[in-house]
Amino acid sequence: MAENKDMELDYTPDIINLTDDEGNEYTFEVLDAIESDDGRYLAMLPIYDDAQKQLEDSGELVIVKVGEEDGEEYLFPIEDDDEYDFVADAFIERLQDLYEIDEQ
Repeated sequence: MAENKDMELDYTPDIINLTDDEGNEYTFEVLDAIESDDGRYLAMLPIYDDAQKQLEDSGELVIVKVGEEDGEEYLFPIEDDDEYDFVADAFIERLQDLYEIDEQ
């Protein structure tokens, strides 16, 4: 008789650490990535060491564009409003079934 084992799903979040121009470090979990003709984009949520800060966070997605300079990948803010709205809508559509996302 075959032994029936419960299948365990291992979830390993994609965590990245970023440093801004002033040397401040931030930690994010990458929730999703989208590639289009205009580039590659990431949807992320901030992660805090302090549980109270995590509870106080708005839960708003941080959406950035992946670019390359001198052979290195960098994350850039999306400065074009139309581009940002298009990408944000795409992420919301993809993620709303997995996470509680309120469209605003």
